[in-house]
Amino acid sequence: MAPPAPVEIRPGVPDYSSVHEPVGELFEPISNSVDWQKHLLSKDKVDQFWRDGFLLNVPLLNPDQCDRILEDYKIFMGETTHPGMDMMYEYHSNQSGDPNNVLIHGLGHWRLTKLFHDLVFLPQAVVPSSQLLVKDKTVPVRFWHDQLFAKPAHHGGCVAWHQDYSYWTRTQPMQHLTIHIALEDQTEENGTLYYIPGSHRWTRNGNPLPVTDIDFKDMESIMTVLTEEEKKDFKPVPSMLKKGQASFHHAMAVHGSYGNKSDQPRRAAVLNYFADGTISNTDDDLLKGIKIPKGQKMEGQFFPLVYDPKSME
Repeated sequence: MAPPAPVEIRPGVPDYSSVHEPVGELFEPISNSVDWQKHLLSKDKVDQFWRDGFLLNVPLLNPDQCDRILEDYKIFMGETTHPGMDMMYEYHSNQSGDPNNVLIHGLGHWRLTKLFHDLVFLPQAVVPSSQLLVKDKTVPVRFWHDQLFAKPAHHGGCVAWHQDYSYWTRTQPMQHLTIHIALEDQTEENGTLYYIPGSHRWTRNGNPLPVTDIDFKDMESIMTVLTEEEKKDFKPVPSMLKKGQASFHHAMAVHGSYGNKSDQPRRAAVLNYFADGTISNTDDDLLKGIKIPKGQKMEGQFFPLVYDPKSME
């Protein structure tokens, strides 16, 4: 059976957030439990995630899938246009504001194109997420939001050291996960992502570290809020992802990336998920124009259930 047609926000402009299943543009949908099970992580990988706070070099996409996504990426690089850009929750052609430190950053593009929509439902992403969102449990997975991070050649900007949940305390409890997908090889020269092992245990009375740089331009600003012990343990590990590989990281894992000094762009797609049962912690917008009253469960059109372990049965 074909998936339902997306609702149009105006004639000829579909909003793919209204379709809570893959539309078949990026991968062949799974129809049996055996195929779901192929995407489970080993116990060793799960243990490694909870020890370090991240997993590196996880295969997610093949080169052809990356190349097709990069065609859609042209919308956000200013190479083509899309009539539904107003659906995005955020879009910054340069979040830093510094022309010598350009960071293209967006949220909400899964609503615009079939490929970015289907990426949200990718089995290689959602099955491991169900194993990693809550320690020692396998849980149903809901989509939080997606992100784009693009660093143009020669003057691509940094993404300052941070913990993702520092920006997400409008939801609770902390049962979130981030997947960073490299759409081309990442190197130290072009701004690969770095992680600090064990930093997912760095808290302040159970809360995340405070945000020190909202615009991602002061790379080392986090040092102003670290303890001496944390500074001693601040030992960055470069992810060095190959094209189509991903890193999975705990929402409290400290991570960041330096600028792109190479002669090619560095583009990535990011998926953020949370465990089913997460609730809103605010009466304000959770994302632009999207509200769920404080204390109520995060669900509905914009937070679809993307995987349920019962699919394995």
